[in-house]
Amino acid sequence: MQITVNGETNELKESEVNLLKLLELRKVESPEMVAVQLNGEFVEMSSYGSTYIKSGDAIEFLFFMGGGSK
Repeated sequence: MQITVNGETNELKESEVNLLKLLELRKVESPEMVAVQLNGEFVEMSSYGSTYIKSGDAIEFLFFMGGGSK
C-alpha cells in the first residue's frame, strides 16, 4: 500500500493499518503529543485506533512543541 506521510511517499507492507499502528511504525515517541490529519481533515485522537488508512491516503503528523520567550 502506498501512502504519503508528511509529504514523503511511503510503501507499507501491511494491508490493514490504523493511525495508532502507523504512529508505532514511524516510531513516534509521544503519540499523545501529535495531531494527525488524514487527507486534509483532523482526526480525533480517540479515533486513531478505529481509523484505517488506505492506499493513496495523505497523512500529516503535527507535533506539539513547547517553548516561548521571556
